[in-house]
Amino acid sequence: MEFTAGGRLEVRITPADVGKRVSVRRLGDPGAGRETFTDTVGVLTSWDKGVLLITRRTGETVRIPESSLVAGKVVPAAPARRRGPAADFPELAPVLARAWPPVESEPLGGWTLRAAFEEVPPEGRPGGVVAGRRVGFTRRANSALPLGDPGIPLDEALARVRSWYEERGLPPYVQAATGAEGTQERLCAALEERGWRREVTAEVRIGALAPVADLVEPEGVVLSREIDEAWLRRYNRSGVPGPHVLKVLAGGPSVWFASVPDPEGGEVPAAIGRCVVDGRWAGFAAVEVDPAYRRRGLATAVMAALARRALEEGASAAWLQVEEDNGGARALYDGMGFALHHRYHHFRSPESGT
Repeated sequence: MEFTAGGRLEVRITPADVGKRVSVRRLGDPGAGRETFTDTVGVLTSWDKGVLLITRRTGETVRIPESSLVAGKVVPAAPARRRGPAADFPELAPVLARAWPPVESEPLGGWTLRAAFEEVPPEGRPGGVVAGRRVGFTRRANSALPLGDPGIPLDEALARVRSWYEERGLPPYVQAATGAEGTQERLCAALEERGWRREVTAEVRIGALAPVADLVEPEGVVLSREIDEAWLRRYNRSGVPGPHVLKVLAGGPSVWFASVPDPEGGEVPAAIGRCVVDGRWAGFAAVEVDPAYRRRGLATAVMAALARRALEEGASAAWLQVEEDNGGARALYDGMGFALHHRYHHFRSPESGT
């Protein structure tokens, strides 16, 4: 990392650069016994009272005393991918949202409040779902999505988020992203400053669609516009899904479901998947394989079949998401050519309990 100008280290950033991507070098622990330096790259989200806050691509916020700076400069956003699709966050984020639509939504300026839940009846439901509770289906469908200005001060917007979800018996969440051009590092830092807890982080990956279609000859994969009971039994292993789950899964511009029948003749498919085609983008989700049939290429076959159908509908780029702790899926998608685009995080209100 090059900081020098004419052989000198220089701090070439000021508080006016808040919101920009920067690279800084700071002096390490003075008590370490020798002079050490630490480099940090990310978005400068705050510079107040002698302390800089820099949010990395991962969403981690680093606090740096101004007095420890020895060099710093504004750096350009990460370059566009040299292969496959290129997209900024403002283009990709609405595509992701349309692929996983809530059952209920309400605008808050440029934010969207989203909910997809069911009221569990007194007798409960199969799968161990406790009676008398409201159960939301995924944080994505039960969180505020800020893709613009809420039109009111942030604290007022967050108060509205809390009240909207509390009215529905759900914990208040805000989904925010880091790591790409146009992401929301400043909002993430503001949420953390107000005590909102980052609970879950997922990677959004993108890649070219045609190579996925060419990975294998997808023999034995059945495609359908409809979800059947067998598909749901492979997808929802904890019990019978409620109607809110069906509405989310079936929602989206052009939705396809894939199944690979059980080779032993069982009622539950050996593998399944879901794809939503939206303009040039095809989004993959719900790729599940029976543990007894893993490492046989079924997940690849499912994605290849869905990719071929998406190509027929005019898509050329692909996206998917994977949680950071799912090492097996990440390795699979690495091999398919999917590269990290950004990360998104779900922040939970400090007033919502545990």
